[in-house]
Amino acid sequence: MGGSRRRDEDVGAQNFGALLDASPDALITVNADGTIKMANAAASKLFGYTRHQLIGSDHGLLLSDGFRNETRLLQEHLQAQPDEAPLPREVYGLHRDGTEFAAEVAGALLDNGGSQVLLVSVRSTEHRKGADADLREAMSLLTATLESTADGILVINADGSVTGFNDQFLKMWAIPPELLDGDTDEPIMRLIISQVAKPEAFMARLAEVAENPGAESHDVLDFRDGRTLERYSRPQRVGERIAGRVWSFRDVTPRRLAQEQAEQALIDLAAQAEQLRTLAFQDPLTGLANRAVFNQSLTEALTEPRFKTVDVLLIDLDDFKEVNDILGHQAGDDMLVEVGRRLRGCVPTADVVARLGGDEFVVLLTACPDADAIAACIVRCLHVPVTINGTLMRPSLSLGLASIGKEAMVASELLREADIAMYAAKAAGKNRFLRFHPEMMTALVQRTVMEAALQLAVTRGEISVAFQPIVSPRIGLAVQFEALARWDHDGGRIPPSDFIPMAERCGLIGEIGNEVMGLSLVQLAPWLRADPSRSLAVNVSGMQLQEPNFADGVLRLAAACGVGAYQLVLEVTESVFFDPDCGLIRQLSSLREAGVRVALDDFGTGYSSLGRLQDLPVDTVKIDRTFVSMVRTGQERLPILSSMINMAHSLGLTVTAEGVETAVQADYLTALDCDSLQGYLFSLPESGHRLELAGRQAEDALAALAARRPKTG
Repeated sequence: MGGSRRRDEDVGAQNFGALLDASPDALITVNADGTIKMANAAASKLFGYTRHQLIGSDHGLLLSDGFRNETRLLQEHLQAQPDEAPLPREVYGLHRDGTEFAAEVAGALLDNGGSQVLLVSVRSTEHRKGADADLREAMSLLTATLESTADGILVINADGSVTGFNDQFLKMWAIPPELLDGDTDEPIMRLIISQVAKPEAFMARLAEVAENPGAESHDVLDFRDGRTLERYSRPQRVGERIAGRVWSFRDVTPRRLAQEQAEQALIDLAAQAEQLRTLAFQDPLTGLANRAVFNQSLTEALTEPRFKTVDVLLIDLDDFKEVNDILGHQAGDDMLVEVGRRLRGCVPTADVVARLGGDEFVVLLTACPDADAIAACIVRCLHVPVTINGTLMRPSLSLGLASIGKEAMVASELLREADIAMYAAKAAGKNRFLRFHPEMMTALVQRTVMEAALQLAVTRGEISVAFQPIVSPRIGLAVQFEALARWDHDGGRIPPSDFIPMAERCGLIGEIGNEVMGLSLVQLAPWLRADPSRSLAVNVSGMQLQEPNFADGVLRLAAACGVGAYQLVLEVTESVFFDPDCGLIRQLSSLREAGVRVALDDFGTGYSSLGRLQDLPVDTVKIDRTFVSMVRTGQERLPILSSMINMAHSLGLTVTAEGVETAVQADYLTALDCDSLQGYLFSLPESGHRLELAGRQAEDALAALAARRPKTG
């Protein structure tokens, strides 16, 4: 009997396998461990594996990432709700060649000798994509129609009867609802025709559309009551069949009125064209000609054969930024207006006097017998003092003069030569004019080469520091050294007056300043640690103070060198305090709170007054050497010096005088109770390894000064 039962089971298995192979869907049975127990021919075809390859493999290889838990969820649902057939699940199957395809998965639990296996049915749904696309297109059209609620919508079927409309259509055409209940559309059509301004054209367009049902139509309807509607229609298609037509009506009356207003505005603007043309060629601030007028006039002058001479005088105000920073932009504008007025007075016969922009002006002269005399006159006239907002100022300018030679020139070339000459005038000391000559071009090239070399100066170790002592005549000792940047390049030393402005112009001052700060702290640290009353002064530019981490970096560097913050003095110019960036002031304030002192360098050379000292966050003022040089014999009466020192002392500030070169100057300043002195009288700037020599020279000079003074008592 046992053999008979096994034969029956074999026959049953064969019949079950035949049943599975007869199914068009891919069928697989899955064991509890996820392996495939059985697979039909459709499964082999769908997934690209042989039946032998499938049996015993993990069924997860047949599903894409993200869908391999679907069979587990299906089995859990069947076990939890055996009487409720779950809906097919949408998944993505994975073919043996790696391609994915859309499919549906269904399943059932089968009893397998006391254990359960999961029968999984997989059906590809790739064939549905085309039908789904058609459905989406149809739904999109329907949605677009329904969402056009701002327009009036009318839908007419192929036989001409109305099949749909919206409320906006009824409102636009003032159609009473009761007319819609009639057996004919004639009353509605009469009402519509009675409202349009041109009924014949309206009916002609309807007839035209009826003759060509597949065409789209777009026109504008004017109503008797003044309204304007935009009418648009397109055929309604079901597949390739035209089932009707959709009409859309939009009220464009506001747009038409706006267009009419715009046309009227254009007419009004045309009436003002001459006035606008004048303004387009005039600088609005000074009333001078603008860049466009100058460029056109220069081009015409260079092409006019009767002009034997053409001269361009390019003018740039010196240090104009300080006027804006210290006195405000209104004061700056007032100065520009005054400069423009004076320029017109200086050159009444000039072809063009123009403002190019900012603080830059230009004069064009043709057939002028002596352009150099005109340039000199401009420099003199503009340097006359002027009072703006109660502050007396003396405008200073740099002027570049360029003239045509024997060879033809274009406008841009002549203006460029004037620009080069103008910058040469600035480099020569400002408040002057220089005529362009070819050597200036060579100097420009050299400056460009020098700027390129400066870019690598820190990397190449070319930046060094020299130290100049600052002495106290009261105690007879050097109490401070000022660190001065030095640049050695190509076997020579470049003056600081050349490379410091260049570094600021090229954006390198931060890198060079940090190098100087580090070198000076390292080299002077032993001298500073020997006496807490000693200090180091370092120059800092406004560009360095714009770096957000500058203050923290200085304090960290001082701490690393074992130098107290109170032994550090940062020298800044007064223009720093008038920078619109309040972050600079915050940086200085945080440094002062940590003990760092701030010195106001070159005091008296800017536009600030003595009375503003009380508003500045400084501890020391350094009187500029130009005031010290006024002392020659020691018998001079110089109230400006005594006022500076007394005012600073009254505010609790100490005073250092720079540029002291003679014993007479030192005695004069000491008599005025100046706290500290600095200059060649005491020592030239020396390198770090010659600090002791510089200190001895300074103290010897102090001893000699003390011996000159008459002994009392």
